[in-house]
Amino acid sequence: MKSISVCKSDELIEGGKGVRFPVTAGSDDAVGFVIRYDGAVHGYLNRCAHVPVELDWNPGEFLESSGLYIMCATHGAIYQPDTGYCTGGPCRGGRLRKINVSEEGGQIYWHPDDYIQAVIA
Repeated sequence: MKSISVCKSDELIEGGKGVRFPVTAGSDDAVGFVIRYDGAVHGYLNRCAHVPVELDWNPGEFLESSGLYIMCATHGAIYQPDTGYCTGGPCRGGRLRKINVSEEGGQIYWHPDDYIQAVIA
């Protein structure tokens, strides 16, 4: 499956800002994002499990102040950064839609699947 470059590895700092990238989710234009947590890169569809709104407070700001959780800016739902599982808020027990990502050669890539596809220009 095709790999699509997101950013250089050193652009993602542990517990820092995420990097957004365009995707197609089903038939809708959407946004994916990557963050670095516990030394690993994690990718998700930028869509709250409660109501389909983007999560970030400001572009790329997905983690709450401690850097330990992804937090929805609209509803305050709290997600585990490594699994996308919602541990608090209106969608407790739900989860974010994972996007397959990899890191190699100083670069971070995402990998389309049956639902999350590249944006066709």
